[in-house]
Amino acid sequence: MRSDGSGRIVVQGLSKVFGRVAAVQDLSFVVEPGSVTGFLGPNGAGKTTTLRMILGLVTPTSGVSTISGLPYDRLGSPARVVGAVLENEGFHPKRTARNHLRVYAAAIGVPDQRADHVLGLVGLSEAANRKPGEFSLGMRQRLALATALLGDPRVLVLDEPANGLDPEGILWLRNFLRAYAREGRTVLVSSHLLSEVEQTIDQVVIISQGVTRYFGALEQLRANQRSRVLVEAGDPPAVVKALQVAGFGPLEMIPDGRIAVAGATRRQIGDVVAKAGLAVYGMDDDRADLEELFFQLTNGQFAAAPPGGFPVAQDQAWGGQR
Repeated sequence: MRSDGSGRIVVQGLSKVFGRVAAVQDLSFVVEPGSVTGFLGPNGAGKTTTLRMILGLVTPTSGVSTISGLPYDRLGSPARVVGAVLENEGFHPKRTARNHLRVYAAAIGVPDQRADHVLGLVGLSEAANRKPGEFSLGMRQRLALATALLGDPRVLVLDEPANGLDPEGILWLRNFLRAYAREGRTVLVSSHLLSEVEQTIDQVVIISQGVTRYFGALEQLRANQRSRVLVEAGDPPAVVKALQVAGFGPLEMIPDGRIAVAGATRRQIGDVVAKAGLAVYGMDDDRADLEELFFQLTNGQFAAAPPGGFPVAQDQAWGGQR
């Protein structure tokens, strides 16, 4: 079997059991070239174990993962195919950033000049002669990324890359990863927060307790956001009754005294209320944000979704309570 050169990551039925603990259970997903895929889940969900299996650092109990059609350990020059940043990257305390990179460059067979090139890519050129022990956490994250870029890889696999970055650094990382993907390369980024990577990713894999909760396009996850209208009424019980008679619902009284109406627009509600001769002082649209959906998924309120599919509620419906 030969590499197909695509940079596509394919995970099929991947599981890992440590003793009596099932860290990962039957994960399946595909990371496409030309996109940034978020690999999301709470701390302890199995993200790092999965990435280590993809990178050949942990042997799966069952299932397979491939990069460009081959397991990682069968790639001819893996560092030139895959660049990876995992947690707890170590740096030699007495080597400068430039020398650190040159050691890795020699190990993978690329010219010394590549060290200065990747330092420029990650914004560390002025720190080339400093030792990583003097770096902030955010600078060490950039140096780790520079190390991953030495082989000009087609695939990047990054575990919590925004840790330690300030807002400016996070914006820089977002722009860098999106530009990298636009070149037709593959980027897989793990995080425990959807809000951290929401503006970066195109598709998303969400796992919890080692199980897939969602796999698909970020836009489809956005489409699953619930919407409702919050109505401030002069006589809430009368407005509730009028809306129920008109067939709208579910309805919910929220703590501030407003009525939450699902499945209706402000115009529809206004028409019903006006016809009933009732007073309404204001209406506001309210949407569940992606962060809320993420927590719903990772709290186990949804069954596992098939690859490419949508999150499936246990009762097959969103329901009326938020």
